[in-house]
Parts: sequence; structure tokens; C-alpha cells
Amino acid sequence: MSDATERPVDDDAWASACAEDLEAEKARRRAQYGTPPGSAAEELRRLLDAVADKVSSFQTSVPGIAAQSAVQQLVSQAKSAVEPVIERNPEIFDHLAAAGGELLAAYRSAVEGHERRWAQRPYDSAGGTSGTSEDGSDPRDEGPGASEHIDLD
Repeated sequence: MSDATERPVDDDAWASACAEDLEAEKARRRAQYGTPPGSAAEELRRLLDAVADKVSSFQTSVPGIAAQSAVQQLVSQAKSAVEPVIERNPEIFDHLAAAGGELLAAYRSAVEGHERRWAQRPYDSAGGTSGTSEDGSDPRDEGPGASEHIDLD
């Protein structure tokens, strides 16, 4: 018999080797960069814990103590409201974080061109823009895409 038939065959040898390489790479990155951030739900939980710890560490005057107790109460109420949601559906916060990023990107794309045109317009000494015609159109807005002008005001 040949060596190939005598050795046990690992059907998932490639998958096992890939999994080992992946774990080694994760360990190398943890050693180099520290632990990666958790999910949005874990990060929210850590934020609430950090705020609660910071508030409890304040040592101030009597009015400050009253404010401190009000803030501690607010933080504990927020934690009690958020904890059940985190436990039942932690992916909600990942979706909310992604949606917030998408909204920010949409806002930037809508406003960026408008801000660029506004910043490039030269003003004359009378306070108006120079280079505009009587109807308020700017000759620099002509060209490709001029018909797609979006006025956000």
C-alpha cells in the first residue's frame, strides 16, 4: 500500500488550516493593537458603566452632591431602560450605528457641493455676489450637471 492510503484523511484539512491561520492572525493583532472594539451594544454598555463610575467618583460640595445624585439616578434609569433591549436584540445598536453613518454620509454629500459653491463665490463691495446675472444664476454653474442643481434653502 502507498503512504496516501495508510494515513488518515482529513476532509476539512483546508478549513482547519484556514481556521488556525485566522486565530493566529487574531492573536497577533490583539497583541499589537489591543482588544478590538465590541459591538455597538457592548460599547453602549461600557459607556454607561464608565459614566456611572465617573459620576460616582466626583467629590464636591453639597450642591454638587445633589447634582451628582440626580445624574446617578439618570444614568441608572438609562441603564435599566437599555439593558433589556441589549439583552434581547443587541444587533439593533449595530443597525442604528450603521444608519447613523449612512445619514451622515447623505448629509455630507448633499451639503458638500453647496458649501463649495458658496465658499467660491466672490463678493463685491456692495455686499452682493459678483459674476451673477440679473436673474441670480451664476455662470459658473453652467456646464455638465448644471440642470441637476439642488437648492437646499
